[in-house]
Amino acid sequence: MAEEFEQPSVATRHPSVLSRTFRAFHYPDFRLMWSGAFTSTTGTWMQTVAQNVLIYEMTGSKFYLGLIAFLGDLPIVLFSLIGGVVADRFDRRKLLLGSQYTQMTCAFILTTLVLLHRVEVWHMLALVFIAGTGQSFGGPAYQALIPGLVKREDVPNAIALNSIQFNLARVFGPLLAGATLVAFGVALCFFLNGISFFAVIISLYIIRATFKPERTTESIFTGMRNGFSYMASRGALWQLSVLGFISTFCGVPLLTLLLVFAKDIFHTGDIGYTYLLAASGSGSITGALLYASLSRRENHGMLALRVQIVFALLLAAFALSRNLVLSYLVVFCAGVCLITLFSSITSLVQLNVADSLRGRVMSIFMLAFRGGMPLGNLVAGYVASQFSPSAALLAGSVLLGSTAIAFLISGSSIKRL
Repeated sequence: MAEEFEQPSVATRHPSVLSRTFRAFHYPDFRLMWSGAFTSTTGTWMQTVAQNVLIYEMTGSKFYLGLIAFLGDLPIVLFSLIGGVVADRFDRRKLLLGSQYTQMTCAFILTTLVLLHRVEVWHMLALVFIAGTGQSFGGPAYQALIPGLVKREDVPNAIALNSIQFNLARVFGPLLAGATLVAFGVALCFFLNGISFFAVIISLYIIRATFKPERTTESIFTGMRNGFSYMASRGALWQLSVLGFISTFCGVPLLTLLLVFAKDIFHTGDIGYTYLLAASGSGSITGALLYASLSRRENHGMLALRVQIVFALLLAAFALSRNLVLSYLVVFCAGVCLITLFSSITSLVQLNVADSLRGRVMSIFMLAFRGGMPLGNLVAGYVASQFSPSAALLAGSVLLGSTAIAFLISGSSIKRL
């Protein structure tokens, strides 16, 4: 193999549920990356909340909420395939460092524009796109780096724990953003996000895992083509990518439209928005913990399909609910399903790919998985502006449920994974 990762020793016996759930934390490099990523993601969620509040106040448009989310994820569609080839050819830590510096710079520029009262809508749209471009190169490198921090049998557990850090941040970030918005305004949210990137940067300089790519003279295009050929020869990878696209296309708009439900339907304002995000994030943490404790079980493919059906039903329930307490409960359960679905799909892809092609395969998967986010947000934003936010979520629920049922009744190889 052309890749070599230092594997720290880990105890062989972990009889308790707690030890099984947090098994990947026995690896020092994983702990470092997890801590840095948690700090940075908390800052990113603070900026996301402040960004949505600011652009909604400036425009009063539901479409712009969808547009800014669309532009943030659009670079994943445009550049992640190139990022995957690069991740298989260069030091993945250096790629990640470049990504962090780019996003940090965008956060500080936005802070300055707000403090000088010079910020305009096009500034926000442009900076979100530039930061997303940094993510499109850092994402494949990060996904390819994670399996090198733990042993193969602990990869699903590491992915689940990585989901926990993201969703812990999704709880604390909005809550901190809500308090900061009330006390200091949006500028401090953007500034704290910029500061948070130092946590990832420091951890990347400390970790010991290394990647030594094979020397090659093939072009970027040839490298991408080889990645597609590899996936084409393994039908399960293509089907998992389709499943990932549908799940994000239909599911992520729920998070984007929470602000509209909080302001226009439940009339709870910005604080209500942060509470809804926190309820969803708490559910996601619960789901990730459950999945982490079961990460060595079999039949992950069937689990993903069944959870997708339940998630579709919850999405419809939230769209139709006009009871705030019930909506908190539904969005919590939806968070459990969403993260279980994401973790199981991602784990199955990581476990069925060769290390030498991991960056390219993960970039193709991310193109589908992350590509569903901007497209879903854009379509949901348009449907919400033309009809209602409930109609947008109901349409997603129907597509989500029918896709899962189609995989279940067909001869899909996902059911055998």
